Amino acid sequence: MITRIDHLGIAVQSLDEAIPYYENVLGLTCEGREEVESQKVRTAFFAAGEVHLELLEPTSPDSPIARFLEKNPSGGIHHIAFATDDINGQLAHAKDQGARLVHEVPFEGAAGKLVAFLHPKSTFGVLTEFCMPALPH
Repeated sequence: MITRIDHLGIAVQSLDEAIPYYENVLGLTCEGREEVESQKVRTAFFAAGEVHLELLEPTSPDSPIARFLEKNPSGGIHHIAFATDDINGQLAHAKDQGARLVHEVPFEGAAGKLVAFLHPKSTFGVLTEFCMPALPH
């Protein structure tokens, strides 16, 4: 059901400060920025081959990314996202196998994708995201 690694989520204090590193030092191109109000973040995406990097800047002090940055002021890898062709089936399978779900129901995330997370306490410390293209309305 998992088809590939979709992206790595990287928490940053500031997109404006972080983007030049990815563009100038690594030679990647920012594919665009987006605000995801439901998660209280601004994002910027970069393609690195078949995998994307998603920079995440908090827009509120009570966002999950702000809490991560309180513990990790320099930022860093926040999560790994796996693409799936059946997010509900993937969540059900993970739950059946004993993984703790952060989200029982997928929701719309960045880049028009449906997303849901598994709790890192049940995934050996790695916040794990499942994602798939959102279905047309």
